[in-house]
Amino acid sequence: MKFHDVLVSREDMFSVGIEQDSGRFYVSIPVSNGMADYEEYYEIDRATFELFRRDPGAALPFVMRCRKRELDELLMIQPGTNRGTAI
Repeated sequence: MKFHDVLVSREDMFSVGIEQDSGRFYVSIPVSNGMADYEEYYEIDRATFELFRRDPGAALPFVMRCRKRELDELLMIQPGTNRGTAI
């Protein structure tokens, strides 16, 4: 998978982008499991992608739900047994 960030919010620690092989849209958040820092990618639809790209503040409720693991069904890559926690 080739993730291409279109929008990066350093302040709120999330990205919005397009997975280049499939054309799917995502929001990513940084996580850490103590041994490594990495990103989790949550799939979104085109309309949501466009909204978040135009108005990054509109993404914050979604991002907070991802950090609380409330939207795990949208994960594009399933985490391993040593899943990290949101940074």
